[in-house]
Amino acid sequence: MSAASPPRPRRADEREKAPVKENLINLALYEAGWFACVLGAAWGQGGAGAALAGGLLLLHLALAKDRAAEGRIVLLCGAVGFVLDSAQALAGRLSFTGPFFASQAELAPLWVVMLWLQLGTTLRYSLSWLSQRYVLAAALGAAGGPVAFLAGERLGAATWGEPRWLTALSLAFVWGLATPALVFAADRIGAGRPSGYRWIG
Repeated sequence: MSAASPPRPRRADEREKAPVKENLINLALYEAGWFACVLGAAWGQGGAGAALAGGLLLLHLALAKDRAAEGRIVLLCGAVGFVLDSAQALAGRLSFTGPFFASQAELAPLWVVMLWLQLGTTLRYSLSWLSQRYVLAAALGAAGGPVAFLAGERLGAATWGEPRWLTALSLAFVWGLATPALVFAADRIGAGRPSGYRWIG
Protein backbone atom coordinates (compact mmCIF):
# COMPACT_ATOMS: atom_id res chain seq x y z
CA MET A 1 0.00 0.00 0.00
CA SER A 2 1.41 3.39 -1.00
CA ALA A 3 1.09 6.50 1.08
CA ALA A 4 1.51 10.11 0.13
CA SER A 5 5.00 11.36 0.86
CA PRO A 6 5.14 13.97 3.60
CA PRO A 7 6.16 17.44 2.47
CA ARG A 8 9.91 18.02 2.47
CA PRO A 9 10.87 20.35 5.33
CA ARG A 10 12.50 23.57 4.22
CA ARG A 11 16.20 23.84 5.01
CA ALA A 12 17.40 26.70 7.19
CA ASP A 13 19.10 28.35 4.20
CA GLU A 14 15.94 28.24 2.08
CA ARG A 15 13.22 30.85 2.11
CA GLU A 16 9.62 30.86 1.08
CA LYS A 17 9.03 32.67 -2.19
CA ALA A 18 6.09 34.93 -2.89
CA PRO A 19 3.47 33.75 -5.42
CA VAL A 20 3.40 35.23 -8.92
CA LYS A 21 0.43 37.51 -8.23
CA GLU A 22 2.16 39.02 -5.23
CA ASN A 23 5.37 39.49 -7.23
CA LEU A 24 3.40 41.40 -9.86
CA ILE A 25 1.92 43.65 -7.17
CA ASN A 26 5.40 44.18 -5.78
CA LEU A 27 6.77 45.04 -9.21
CA ALA A 28 3.94 47.53 -9.76
CA LEU A 29 4.67 49.20 -6.41
CA TYR A 30 8.37 49.41 -7.26
CA GLU A 31 7.82 50.85 -10.74
CA ALA A 32 5.34 53.41 -9.44
CA GLY A 33 7.86 54.44 -6.79
CA TRP A 34 10.67 54.66 -9.34
CA PHE A 35 8.72 56.96 -11.63
CA ALA A 36 7.51 59.05 -8.68
CA CYS A 37 11.10 59.64 -7.56
CA VAL A 38 12.66 60.20 -10.98
CA LEU A 39 9.90 62.32 -12.49
CA GLY A 40 9.50 64.24 -9.25
CA ALA A 41 13.20 65.08 -9.31
CA ALA A 42 13.08 65.97 -13.01
CA TRP A 43 10.16 68.35 -12.39
CA GLY A 44 11.80 69.99 -9.39
CA GLN A 45 9.63 68.09 -6.91
CA GLY A 46 12.07 65.48 -5.66
CA GLY A 47 10.78 65.73 -2.11
CA ALA A 48 7.19 65.13 -3.18
CA GLY A 49 8.25 62.22 -5.37
CA ALA A 50 10.20 60.68 -2.50
CA ALA A 51 7.21 61.13 -0.19
CA LEU A 52 4.91 59.33 -2.64
CA ALA A 53 7.44 56.53 -3.05
CA GLY A 54 7.74 56.37 0.74
CA GLY A 55 4.00 55.83 0.97
CA LEU A 56 4.28 52.91 -1.45
CA LEU A 57 7.16 51.55 0.60
CA LEU A 58 5.05 51.70 3.76
CA LEU A 59 2.25 49.90 1.92
CA HIS A 60 4.68 47.12 1.01
CA LEU A 61 5.80 46.80 4.64
CA ALA A 62 2.21 46.83 5.87
CA LEU A 63 1.34 43.97 3.52
CA ALA A 64 4.52 41.93 4.08
CA LYS A 65 4.16 38.76 6.12
CA ASP A 66 7.60 39.25 7.67
CA ARG A 67 7.94 42.96 8.31
CA ALA A 68 11.07 42.58 10.44
CA ALA A 69 13.08 40.87 7.68
CA GLU A 70 11.76 43.27 5.05
CA GLY A 71 12.63 46.26 7.19
CA ARG A 72 16.20 45.07 7.67
CA ILE A 73 16.70 44.44 3.96
CA VAL A 74 15.17 47.77 2.97
CA LEU A 75 17.29 49.75 5.43
CA LEU A 76 20.44 47.92 4.34
CA CYS A 77 19.76 48.77 0.69
CA GLY A 78 19.13 52.40 1.57
CA ALA A 79 22.39 52.68 3.51
CA VAL A 80 24.41 50.97 0.78
CA GLY A 81 22.82 53.10 -1.92
CA PHE A 82 23.46 56.34 -0.04
CA VAL A 83 27.17 55.51 0.30
CA LEU A 84 27.62 54.30 -3.28
CA ASP A 85 25.77 57.10 -5.04
CA SER A 86 27.33 59.73 -2.78
CA ALA A 87 30.71 58.32 -3.81
CA GLN A 88 29.70 58.58 -7.47
CA ALA A 89 28.69 62.20 -6.96
CA LEU A 90 31.89 63.04 -5.08
CA ALA A 91 33.93 61.44 -7.87
CA GLY A 92 32.14 63.56 -10.47
CA ARG A 93 30.53 60.59 -12.16
CA LEU A 94 26.96 61.73 -11.40
CA SER A 95 25.20 64.90 -10.36
CA PHE A 96 21.63 64.86 -9.07
CA THR A 97 18.80 67.31 -8.63
CA GLY A 98 17.71 67.97 -5.01
CA PRO A 99 16.48 68.13 -2.35
CA PHE A 100 19.77 67.26 -0.67
CA PHE A 101 20.61 66.21 2.87
CA ALA A 102 21.81 69.29 4.78
CA SER A 103 22.05 71.13 1.43
CA GLN A 104 25.06 68.98 0.48
CA ALA A 105 24.90 68.52 -3.29
CA GLU A 106 27.87 66.13 -3.07
CA LEU A 107 25.69 63.57 -1.29
CA ALA A 108 22.99 61.40 -2.78
CA PRO A 109 19.65 63.22 -2.41
CA LEU A 110 16.59 61.92 -0.62
CA TRP A 111 14.85 60.65 -3.75
CA VAL A 112 17.91 58.60 -4.77
CA VAL A 113 18.05 56.96 -1.34
CA MET A 114 14.34 56.22 -1.69
CA LEU A 115 15.06 54.42 -4.97
CA TRP A 116 17.49 52.15 -3.13
CA LEU A 117 14.96 51.57 -0.35
CA GLN A 118 12.43 50.64 -3.03
CA LEU A 119 14.96 48.22 -4.56
CA GLY A 120 15.15 46.47 -1.21
CA THR A 121 11.43 45.70 -1.38
CA THR A 122 11.95 43.60 -4.53
CA LEU A 123 14.69 41.22 -3.38
CA ARG A 124 12.34 38.69 -1.76
CA TYR A 125 9.50 39.34 -4.20
CA SER A 126 9.75 40.31 -7.86
CA LEU A 127 13.54 39.76 -7.89
CA SER A 128 13.43 36.58 -5.80
CA TRP A 129 14.45 34.58 -8.89
CA LEU A 130 17.96 35.98 -8.32
CA SER A 131 18.18 34.18 -4.97
CA GLN A 132 21.47 32.21 -4.78
CA ARG A 133 22.21 33.14 -8.41
CA TYR A 134 24.95 35.60 -7.66
CA VAL A 135 26.72 35.51 -11.01
CA LEU A 136 23.43 36.23 -12.73
CA ALA A 137 22.76 39.01 -10.22
CA ALA A 138 26.17 40.52 -11.00
CA ALA A 139 25.50 40.42 -14.73
CA LEU A 140 22.06 41.96 -14.30
CA GLY A 141 23.44 44.70 -12.06
CA ALA A 142 26.34 45.50 -14.40
CA ALA A 143 23.97 45.82 -17.35
CA GLY A 144 20.91 47.25 -15.65
CA GLY A 145 22.59 49.84 -13.43
CA PRO A 146 23.90 52.06 -16.24
CA VAL A 147 20.65 51.65 -18.19
CA ALA A 148 18.56 52.79 -15.20
CA PHE A 149 20.78 55.83 -14.65
CA LEU A 150 20.72 56.64 -18.36
CA ALA A 151 16.91 56.58 -18.22
CA GLY A 152 17.03 58.89 -15.21
CA GLU A 153 19.29 61.28 -17.11
CA ARG A 154 17.06 61.26 -20.18
CA LEU A 155 14.10 62.15 -17.95
CA GLY A 156 16.08 65.04 -16.44
CA ALA A 157 16.74 63.78 -12.91
CA ALA A 158 20.53 63.40 -13.11
CA THR A 159 23.55 64.23 -15.25
CA TRP A 160 26.40 61.94 -16.20
CA GLY A 161 29.94 63.15 -15.77
CA GLU A 162 32.39 63.33 -18.66
CA PRO A 163 33.76 61.24 -20.18
CA ARG A 164 30.50 59.33 -20.39
CA TRP A 165 32.18 56.00 -21.04
CA LEU A 166 33.95 56.29 -17.70
CA THR A 167 30.65 56.98 -15.92
CA ALA A 168 29.08 53.94 -17.63
CA LEU A 169 32.06 51.80 -16.60
CA SER A 170 31.89 53.08 -13.03
CA LEU A 171 28.17 52.37 -12.78
CA ALA A 172 28.57 48.91 -14.28
CA PHE A 173 31.37 48.08 -11.84
CA VAL A 174 29.53 49.35 -8.76
CA TRP A 175 26.20 47.74 -9.64
CA GLY A 176 27.92 44.52 -10.72
CA LEU A 177 29.25 44.23 -7.17
CA ALA A 178 26.35 45.72 -5.22
CA THR A 179 23.57 43.64 -6.76
CA PRO A 180 24.89 40.16 -5.85
CA ALA A 181 25.98 41.46 -2.44
CA LEU A 182 22.46 42.70 -1.70
CA VAL A 183 20.91 39.50 -3.03
CA PHE A 184 23.24 37.53 -0.75
CA ALA A 185 22.29 39.70 2.22
CA ALA A 186 18.59 39.20 1.46
CA ASP A 187 19.17 35.45 1.26
CA ARG A 188 20.83 35.46 4.66
CA ILE A 189 18.29 37.73 6.33
CA GLY A 190 15.33 35.92 4.77
CA ALA A 191 16.59 32.35 5.30
CA GLY A 192 13.75 30.20 6.65
CA ARG A 193 11.42 33.20 6.93
CA PRO A 194 8.11 33.70 5.12
CA SER A 195 7.74 35.96 2.13
CA GLY A 196 4.58 37.17 0.39
CA TYR A 197 1.81 39.57 1.28
CA ARG A 198 -0.93 39.36 3.88
CA TRP A 199 -4.56 39.26 2.76
CA ILE A 200 -3.60 38.56 -0.85
CA GLY A 201 -4.21 34.99 -1.91
